[in-house]
Amino acid sequence: MNLDPPASALAYQSGFGNEFSSEALPGALPIGQNSPQKVPYGLYAELLSGTAFTMARSESRRTWMYRIKPSANHPAFIKLERQLAGGVLGAATPNRLRWNPLPVPEEPTDFIDGLVAMVANSSPEKPAGISIYNYRANTSMQRVFFDADGELLLVPEHGRLRIATELGCLDLEPLEIAVIPRGMKFRVELLDPSARGYVAENHGAPLRLPDLGPIGSNGLANPRDFLAPVACYEDGQQSTRLVQKFLGELWGCELDHSPLNVVAWHGNNVPYKYDLRRFNTLGTVSFDHPDPSIFTVLTSPTSVPGLANLDFVIFPPRWMVAENTFRPPWFHRNLMNEYMGLIQGSYDAKAEGFLPGGASLHSCMSAHGPDAETCTKAIAADLQPSKIDNTMAFMFETSQVLRPSRFALECPQLQTSYDACWASLPATFNPNRR
Repeated sequence: MNLDPPASALAYQSGFGNEFSSEALPGALPIGQNSPQKVPYGLYAELLSGTAFTMARSESRRTWMYRIKPSANHPAFIKLERQLAGGVLGAATPNRLRWNPLPVPEEPTDFIDGLVAMVANSSPEKPAGISIYNYRANTSMQRVFFDADGELLLVPEHGRLRIATELGCLDLEPLEIAVIPRGMKFRVELLDPSARGYVAENHGAPLRLPDLGPIGSNGLANPRDFLAPVACYEDGQQSTRLVQKFLGELWGCELDHSPLNVVAWHGNNVPYKYDLRRFNTLGTVSFDHPDPSIFTVLTSPTSVPGLANLDFVIFPPRWMVAENTFRPPWFHRNLMNEYMGLIQGSYDAKAEGFLPGGASLHSCMSAHGPDAETCTKAIAADLQPSKIDNTMAFMFETSQVLRPSRFALECPQLQTSYDACWASLPATFNPNRR
């Protein structure tokens, strides 16, 4: 395992959705031909397709790799005895749910063993939908993993990670996110004693930046701030355990080499990272505030314009200046289904009970909003310009109903009294007073 790759392995290319190219050895990248008869340095050419061959050019995701051994060089995969934690999905429920943070296990646990299924709205073989996991780990992976069921959006809450991928390394810390394409092989190494966070598995259209419409050409997440790795290969002949997730199950095989052996590559189906602190937050400077969609970082669209398979939305530090306005998120019922998490600080709609590493689920048409304490303070507040600071909450939002796993419905971290945070809202209506 290489915990100290050369400096070039931690360099990045900026941009989003563009064609990237990188080579770890000079001249390793063929010029003008994707699969020449003789690839430089005796490498093998291999294509990783993230979309169907016949997709529109604007939707196509693929990367050509030039590697020491092709991915086809492996024995049969065998179903692993130890599967993902969380179990099968439980019964659908319209109730509002909230969880305390899951603890990091005491026994040695790597990223794969620390994944816990929380909610999902589709089986893995469907070409749409999402599954959401929590991850907890206290040891680096000694094996390599890839997910055949979807691309992975990683949101760290605690602990730094180094993600060694086929195309290079990404260092990741809380307040940063990373996206790993479907089928991309990677290894998660810990840069701190333990790590914890959230994972959204996207079974639908690949994530991309949302259109800006009337906002114009600037604002929200800017393409230049998305970083892709540069080529960095492993040429060891050590035995490596390769694990894949296929239709929700884990399968493994033994290789006589590292599968992270790509010397050069070009394409747009690449792993990437983004620093949430670079998000250019927009809001009102008069009255009321826009819908939370104004905070969308990435989106996975459906065939219905504007209806997302997955939106990744954040609630970052920002100034509040609206006049004569109820400033917290208003009470609402929503067509979409919201799974929220907290990376740091507190969330401005909840006075207590929503902790970093915790989560909440508000399903389609489930009424929710600020708790009683937050609401009372907001109504009485002297509306001066103020800044919401030292916070970062986020939301995985999807158009299909999310069903909790049996684990999520039965674990001790489920807050059985969540509804009580709205129970003390008083009736202040007085027909004799405007």
